[in-house]
Amino acid sequence: MAKIIDFQTDPSEYRHWRVDYNGDVANLIMDVDENGGLFDGYQLKLNSYDLGVDIELADIVQRMRFEHPEVKVVVMQSGKDKVFCAGANIRMLGGAEHAHKVNFCKFTNETRNTFEAAEKDSGQKYVAAVKGACAGGGYELALACNHIILTDDSNSAVALPEVPLLAVLPGTGGLTRVTDKRKVRRDLADVFCAMEEGVRGKRAQDWNLVDEVVPNSKFDATVAERAKEFAAATPSKAAKGITLNALKRDIAEDAVHYSLVEVALDRAGRKVTITLNGPDGDVPASVDDLVAQGDQSYLLRLARELDDAILHLRNNEKDLGLWVIRTQGDAEAVLAHEALLLANKDHWLANEILQYWKRVLKRVDVTSRSLVALVEHGSCFAGVLAELLWAVDRTYMMEDEFEGDNRPMAQITLSEANFGTYPMGNDLTRLETRFLGAPEQVTDLKSHIGEQIEAERAEDLGLVTYILDDIDWDDEIRIFMEERASFSPDAMTGMEANLRFAGPETMETRIFGRLTAWQNWIFQRPNAVGPDGALQRYGTGVRGDYNMQRV
Repeated sequence: MAKIIDFQTDPSEYRHWRVDYNGDVANLIMDVDENGGLFDGYQLKLNSYDLGVDIELADIVQRMRFEHPEVKVVVMQSGKDKVFCAGANIRMLGGAEHAHKVNFCKFTNETRNTFEAAEKDSGQKYVAAVKGACAGGGYELALACNHIILTDDSNSAVALPEVPLLAVLPGTGGLTRVTDKRKVRRDLADVFCAMEEGVRGKRAQDWNLVDEVVPNSKFDATVAERAKEFAAATPSKAAKGITLNALKRDIAEDAVHYSLVEVALDRAGRKVTITLNGPDGDVPASVDDLVAQGDQSYLLRLARELDDAILHLRNNEKDLGLWVIRTQGDAEAVLAHEALLLANKDHWLANEILQYWKRVLKRVDVTSRSLVALVEHGSCFAGVLAELLWAVDRTYMMEDEFEGDNRPMAQITLSEANFGTYPMGNDLTRLETRFLGAPEQVTDLKSHIGEQIEAERAEDLGLVTYILDDIDWDDEIRIFMEERASFSPDAMTGMEANLRFAGPETMETRIFGRLTAWQNWIFQRPNAVGPDGALQRYGTGVRGDYNMQRV
C-alpha cells in the first residue's frame, strides 16, 4: 500500500522550520533537515523543499492566524549560511510521479496565497529577509511575501532558473507574480527568467525584483528596524490566541471518519461521498463563548475537518475522480452559528473563521475532480454550506416527498454571507460567477435571504441544475455517476477547470489556470522528465537532449 501523506502536524513534529515569537514580530526560520524528506531517494540540500517542508509551512501559517493573533509582522529568513532557499528539490521532482508533482505545486500555491493574503485578511505582514542564494521556489516563497529585503553581497541573488536549468517553469506562481504583482517590465522579466545565476544588488531593486537592497553589515539591523516600523503601522489586536489541537480522525479501508465529516470511499465506482453534518452543540451565547470553545466551535471544527479531507483525498485517493457532496442537519442551526460570526466580524476569531472558510472553499474551487452536490431531504445547505452548491459542477435536488423518508423537506437557505463574504479567486462571489450574464438575478436573490427555498423555487431561481422526484431520483443519480466515472479524468479536469472560473482574470486565477494547463503539460514533456530530459540529467554536467520543435 502506498504511503499515506498526512497533512496534520504540529510544532513538536517540525523538522524544517522554527518560529521565534517576540511580541508583535515573529521570526520564521527555514532550516531544512537534509535527511528529512517525505520520501526516500533524495536529500533536501541547500534549504530545498518537498511537500513535507510545505506541509509544515502551511501549519505554521495557519497557527500564526489562530494561535498568535498578536503577531503583526512575520520575518521569513534562512537558518543556513549563504543560501536562503534553493527551491523545490530537483531529485524529488525528477523521481516523483506526475500526479504528485502537480498536487505538490497546487498545495504550495495555496500555502503561498494564504500568507500572501495574511496582511489584508488578518493584519499580518510577511517580510522576506533574503541573505544568500534565493532561487526557483525559494524566490517564489519571497515573492509571496509583502516585502522583500535583499542583502548586497557576492553570494546573494534572486533567480528563477527553471527554464535554462530544468526545462520546466516556476510552478508556484513565480512568472505570474513577477509580472502581475511585482510588475516587472516584460523584457526585463524575459532576461531574468533566462539567467541561471539570477540578479543581485542594485539591479534587483531597479528591476523591482525586490523592495530593498541593504549592505551586509547593516542587514540584520535594517530587517529588525523594518519589522518594527511595519508593526507600528498596523493596528493592535487585544487578543490571546486559541490552540489548534489534533483533529479527531480515523482512516479506515473504505472511509475516513471525523467528528462532523464522513468520507465514504467507493473504489469500484471511482467515487467519494463527503457528508458534512450540522451542528452538534448549541450556538455560543457570545463571541467570548466562541473564544472559550476554541477549536471545538462548530464552524471552525467543520472547516478544519473538510480541509483535511480535501487534502487527503487529493493526494491519497487520486483514482477516485467523482466527489459527491451532501449535508445532513439543522439548517437553522448552521445559520445561527454563521450569524454569530457575521455579527462579530470585527472580532479577531470570528474574522479568522470566516477567512478560513473562504480559503477552504477556494480549495474546493481548484480541486481537480468532478464535483456534484446532492440536496436531499434533511440537508443543511444554508449560508456558508450553500456555497458548496455553486462550487460544484452540478447540483441535484430532491423534489416533493419521498416514500418512507421522514426527514425535513429538501431546502436551500441563503444568508447575507453568500453575497460577498467568501469570494472566489476571480474576486467575484460564486453567485456572481454563476449568473455572470444576468447580474440582476443576483440582486433578486438578495430578496430571498433567510427564505427556506424548496426544489421548484430553487430551480426557478437557478440555484440547482436538476430537481428530481421520488420516481426518478435513484436512476438519474446512478446514471450520472456511472457516466461521469467512465469519462477520461484528465479531460474532465480540463473541462471543469475551464468552466469554474468565468469572468475577470486575477493574479490568482492566472496562477491556477497556468498550473492546470502548463504544469500538466510541462511535467510530462520528454525535454523535462524523459530519460534524457533536463530533470534526469540535472547535476551530471550533461545538458538535456531537447526535441527542438516548439509547436
